[in-house]
Amino acid sequence: MLRSRRQRTICEPVSVEGFGYWRGHDVRVEFRPAPAGSGIVFVRDDIGPEARIAARAEYRIDVPRRTNLQFEGVQVEMVEHAMAALAGLQIDNCEVGVDQSEMPGCDGSSLAFVEALDSVGTVEQDAEVSLLEITEVVRLTDGEAWVEARPSAEGQYRIEFELDYPYDDVIGRQSVAMEVTPERFRRDLAPCRTFILEREAEALVQQGLGSRVTPQDLLIFSDEGPVDNELRFENECARHKALDLIGDLALAGGQIEGQIVAYRSSHKLNAALARELEVRFSSVAPQGQLLKSVQA
Repeated sequence: MLRSRRQRTICEPVSVEGFGYWRGHDVRVEFRPAPAGSGIVFVRDDIGPEARIAARAEYRIDVPRRTNLQFEGVQVEMVEHAMAALAGLQIDNCEVGVDQSEMPGCDGSSLAFVEALDSVGTVEQDAEVSLLEITEVVRLTDGEAWVEARPSAEGQYRIEFELDYPYDDVIGRQSVAMEVTPERFRRDLAPCRTFILEREAEALVQQGLGSRVTPQDLLIFSDEGPVDNELRFENECARHKALDLIGDLALAGGQIEGQIVAYRSSHKLNAALARELEVRFSSVAPQGQLLKSVQA
């Protein structure tokens, strides 16, 4: 059961460096300890300490292929892999400083963030975790895609994701299902990388995006398979989608107790569910709410 868990933050600051996939700028992100009840807050260090964005579903803006947040004109981009690392390791409070608008892509997974966070460790805080106990079924759809939250009799947080590329056999149909614990997340999801079809990658480059990205920076699929790369898991694509789902649902601002089942769900649909979970099932005032009162 999750009810008795206390909130956690990291023991000391730790940083990760890389470049942003979309614009190609070098970027440094620093994870910092944060007080109990503050949640996950991004800080644009290149702008200043007041340029803060709470990691909340209400601040997500609609862009393709990633999760961006914006608050009072300040934006941070592609946060889902860092959010997944924090949620997967059950780190509830953390300040995430970044010196560009975009988070580093690293290898397209959460592995670099997990390794950095594990290197400094966590500490329990004097507050109970904010629990999102799912007590009824909530289902959201977008065409053929859907995502559903269900109660859990065992008091677990479970994720199931089914991926279906009916016209691209190189990816095809694959699925993953597991309980989300720090141990399982580290081993089975954190190393799983972003993927894209070769024709989609070429179209993005023609738009002036992703010009610095190579097949070693993520999974690019031709008709024969990954280009100049190898899969880490047979169902790595489905596992990465589960990783994305965990990162997006972390925008609900609490520890989920329930089963999340998704079919071809997108970042937009994931974030919509996060907002529903927060509104329907939050047991206490949302973490990160201090941001508004500080700036008022």
